Amino acid sequence: MLKHTLKSLRRMSTTAAAAPAAKEKVDCVVIGAGVVGIAVARELALKGREVLVLDSGPTFGTGTSSRNSEVIHAGIYYPLNSLKAIFCVRGRELLYKYCSEHEVPHKQIGKLIVATRPLEIPKLNDLMKRGTANGVHGLRMLEGFEAMKMEPELQCVKALLSPASGIVDSHSLMLSLVGEAENHGTTFSNNTSVIGGHLEGNCTNVYISESKNLQNWDGVSPLQPELTLIPKLVVNSAGLSAPALAKRFIGLDNVFIPPAYYARGCYFSLANSKVAPFKHLIYPIPEDGGLGVHVTLDLDGQIKFGPDVEWIDGIDDTLSFLNRFDYSVNANRAERFYPEIRKYYPDLQDGSLQPSYAGIRPKLSGPRQSPIDFVIQGEDTHGVPGLVNLFGIESPGLTSSMAIAEYVAAKFLR
Repeated sequence: MLKHTLKSLRRMSTTAAAAPAAKEKVDCVVIGAGVVGIAVARELALKGREVLVLDSGPTFGTGTSSRNSEVIHAGIYYPLNSLKAIFCVRGRELLYKYCSEHEVPHKQIGKLIVATRPLEIPKLNDLMKRGTANGVHGLRMLEGFEAMKMEPELQCVKALLSPASGIVDSHSLMLSLVGEAENHGTTFSNNTSVIGGHLEGNCTNVYISESKNLQNWDGVSPLQPELTLIPKLVVNSAGLSAPALAKRFIGLDNVFIPPAYYARGCYFSLANSKVAPFKHLIYPIPEDGGLGVHVTLDLDGQIKFGPDVEWIDGIDDTLSFLNRFDYSVNANRAERFYPEIRKYYPDLQDGSLQPSYAGIRPKLSGPRQSPIDFVIQGEDTHGVPGLVNLFGIESPGLTSSMAIAEYVAAKFLR
């Protein structure tokens, strides 16, 4: 019945769209087909629930999930007992196991977090203490000469070795999760936008429209739903758009919606390099808003550097809700990359960086503010039955995705 209704939505003419929206009761709705939303859908489906995933894009994973470093993090950076720490450590275990069992391309290549000046060594020591407290095994402090023996192109005075860190083909991962979710009855509807909702009794009503109908929206006129879904559970996993979308749910008090900040991160690839200069992930000491311009490798051994941190102003709720973000890479930003990279890779040649891609972090803290943990809230927090909001799922969101899904299913399914 649900699939029939969605197919009818696709065939609606402009005239028909003006008619009162049809209503459909459904079991579970997941808003957003990024890696976290897909993982949540799969987990719910494995629990025997009927799941519908709605995404405004033409396919899955078009936002942050496909614009990141594709790193499997160990769980070093995050405060003890934070959701980021707990989900990163648990998610890493689940992710390696899943990738091995489902033949998802990945590799546990290890990471070196490097101090390039003596003043950075105390921060490196703090990271080792934090990682150990978080349950990250195998961490080892290396003298500079030991690290540089492992990586001859590296320059540092000390380094923290994290053997548990790795890389994964995020598209293959999402494709595998989608396939498994679909095999357990999940329906994915692309080009389908959630434009709001309201609370009616103990039921959350979710307003649906075709994405193409929002292309010329002025941001002011009331949006008319073409379909209203009444799910038992709705998970707002809309990533960058999650806070703006939550504000469009009538009955959800805005006091529970955290302010949103956006930080663009650009990546540059290493041109004209036949042999990769590094075999491990190389990370500097973390900076404000990110983990520093680091070295990542893909599974073909190609090197990329990034991301940097560029705080974006002027993103209002409308632009965020419509997911209208600028992902272009300004080639001139390379001039900022060279001095940062040369702190640990002094032989980087002029002209060897070429623009690659950019991503945007869905942050809950702004410049010079302390980082804020993942926010996962349900009825026990905001009082709206059946609504689960996922806010600020930035790094280590990819690593944490299956652990977040496990948590959502365990805590919020009724």
